[in-house]
Amino acid sequence: MNLIRKCFFVLVILGVFYDAFGQGESEILKLSVIDAQNYALQNNRTIRSAKIDIELAKKKVWETTAMGLPQFNITANYSHNFVIPQVSFGSYLDPEALPIGVPLTKEDIDNAFKTSPPVSLGVKNNITFDFTLSQLIFSGEYLVGLQAAKVFKEISEKNYVKTEIQTKESVANSYYIVLVLGENLKVLKESIKIIEQTYHEMVKLNEQGFNEQTDVDQLKISISNVQTVINSLEGQKEVSMNLLKLQLGVDFSQEVELTDNLTGIIEQGNISDPTSINFDVEASIDYQIMSTAEKVSELNLKRQKTKFLPTISAFYRHQEQTNTPSFNFALKDLLGATVNMPIFSSGQRLSQLHQAKFDLEKTRLGFADVTQGLILEYERALSDYHTLLSNYQSNKESMALSRRIYDKTIIKYREGVSTSFELTQIQNQYLTSESNYYNSILSLLNAKAKLDRILNKYEEAK
Repeated sequence: MNLIRKCFFVLVILGVFYDAFGQGESEILKLSVIDAQNYALQNNRTIRSAKIDIELAKKKVWETTAMGLPQFNITANYSHNFVIPQVSFGSYLDPEALPIGVPLTKEDIDNAFKTSPPVSLGVKNNITFDFTLSQLIFSGEYLVGLQAAKVFKEISEKNYVKTEIQTKESVANSYYIVLVLGENLKVLKESIKIIEQTYHEMVKLNEQGFNEQTDVDQLKISISNVQTVINSLEGQKEVSMNLLKLQLGVDFSQEVELTDNLTGIIEQGNISDPTSINFDVEASIDYQIMSTAEKVSELNLKRQKTKFLPTISAFYRHQEQTNTPSFNFALKDLLGATVNMPIFSSGQRLSQLHQAKFDLEKTRLGFADVTQGLILEYERALSDYHTLLSNYQSNKESMALSRRIYDKTIIKYREGVSTSFELTQIQNQYLTSESNYYNSILSLLNAKAKLDRILNKYEEAK
């Protein structure tokens, strides 16, 4: 039994450690570019807010629809009368007061007249219940409003799609920035190791009198300069990573690991000449949003026209009272209809109609501008992409050349053939070409992301 208990205890401890390590590993969020985009679609706060807008639009459609459906209301009114009015109907002849079997005299008739008791025209306390059923029969403004509510829902859905596309582009851009900064840091740290190794070698040679102190100091300055750049890039990388986390919708304390690398993204990202791709402006989400906005303006004009039409509604009302007075003139059941015919408004409706026409004209002019602007944006993005693709290829070759020159110069410097001044110049040239190379990668990838958005590729990939 003791052995069984010990084994059970060991198993429990191992399970606890396994869970602890498993949770620790699950805390790291490992994402590729596509994974990051899909993760943001589920967790980005702006997208979640856009989803709520769609739900609100659906409720708005039902709210507008319900206005034309039967409405049933119950109203309760309590009343207290401090003074109840009374009415008397005067004297009346009481046949029972007349003598029977004898001739009637004037005195008998006078004695037979009696004063009627006063009658109350109400009750002291009363509660009245009104049951009202109403139905809108015809309203042009309601019919147009119902169409407008559906278009409003369509606008919310289009804005949601646009938010998704923009979020995908933003996440990709931030992802690329973090990768570029990481690669840049990697190269700089490798460079500083080489410079530090050369520095230590020069210090030993200087101690033996084989070189000048100036050469040693020059290398020390180079180390300091490169370290300053490294510190700056590390700060930029941290800020860029926090920006990516914000776009992903996670806390800044969440550890995120980027699984893609620049080489893989460039190879898999179809970085080539996209001239053969046809741009369909009608597929652009901005074009579709403006098209929907035009529908809204048209419906607004239609709604203003319906204000000249009558509105017809019907109702049925039933009334009950807890205390019914002796004389009750209130009708218990009432059926009726209402017709509201607009006749004269001093030109107000006509002015609103003209405003709606002008608004529609402005919307159509803006629609035309947006259409031309989208075509121009595509042409500019395509031109920028061609330029940046050429710059990338040129900077790639330049960095490879400057790296070979830098490596050879270090060897020459160690052999005493090259001077410290020449080494510093070649080093700065290499670092500049390296910076230009990674900046060209970032610019090219951002241009590709922008072009994908314009060509609606993000939406097609959903």
